[in-house]
Amino acid sequence: MKAAYIEKFGGPEVLKIGELPDPVAGPGQIVVETTAASINGADAKVCAGEYPGQPRFPLSLGRDFSGTVAALGEDVSDLRVGDAVFGVLETGRDGTYVEKLAIGAAIVAKKPETLTHVEAAALALIGLTALCTIENSLKLQKGETILIQGGAGGVASFAIQLAKHLGAHVITTASAANAPYLRELGADQVIDYNATDFTKAVSPCDAVFDTVGGDVAMRSFSVLKPGGRAAFIASGAQAPKPERADVTALRPAVPRTRAHLERIVELHRIGAVRVPPITEFSLAQAADALRISAGRHLKGKLVLKLR
Repeated sequence: MKAAYIEKFGGPEVLKIGELPDPVAGPGQIVVETTAASINGADAKVCAGEYPGQPRFPLSLGRDFSGTVAALGEDVSDLRVGDAVFGVLETGRDGTYVEKLAIGAAIVAKKPETLTHVEAAALALIGLTALCTIENSLKLQKGETILIQGGAGGVASFAIQLAKHLGAHVITTASAANAPYLRELGADQVIDYNATDFTKAVSPCDAVFDTVGGDVAMRSFSVLKPGGRAAFIASGAQAPKPERADVTALRPAVPRTRAHLERIVELHRIGAVRVPPITEFSLAQAADALRISAGRHLKGKLVLKLR
């Protein structure tokens, strides 16, 4: 099968296009013919070797996908060959920039006809991350105020819509050019991070969801009410430690479950969330897409169209 993969760590230039062995479905697994794979911020970090562990080269990048079931392993009875499915690879595993992949059947969901494969791939990991953060970790409630840092990114834009659907007052940070888009998604206040210090423009919040990291993450603690909580997905495996004792810092767990994927489908069906703006690339353009993603100034999602 054709694949985009690395044989050593480095920048996007080390990504190669070539042939890798076709996968085989083990017990409880399916083989999926991949139609689309989305590109996430983690991919460039994996490419650069920024995650712990010793991967086996060649290593394909990518974590979420959409495609068609091509083969069933033993004990798989709830899916059929030909079913359209989407999902996210098991935690700690990469490898969706490929024409075929094997994955546990229990953690994929059927793709609805209302979503194309490209759209489903674009929603999978960002939706899973936003759901687990907003609902499971922050436990955001109706009437609360949340600050979502880096609103134009994929996870943050999904989180804005979900928070608004739950009845929260939503504040976000972004460039001025993206403000109209974020207001369309439901943001009540958009702060231009190039012109305004968010710590001086935000009233005390019940919750913060930071997707930016670095200094932005640390300064986010200052806008929380006593008893407030902040969740971080761009600050490594552990949440940064606040200098104040009256707030809680969280690093959300993002378990791979069919139930979460089906909730993404339902939120889209009822119009609570919409598909982000998508830029498509071919597999041969994977390095270019990775380079754009690594720049971290994106609106929406980048997706590889594999078939």
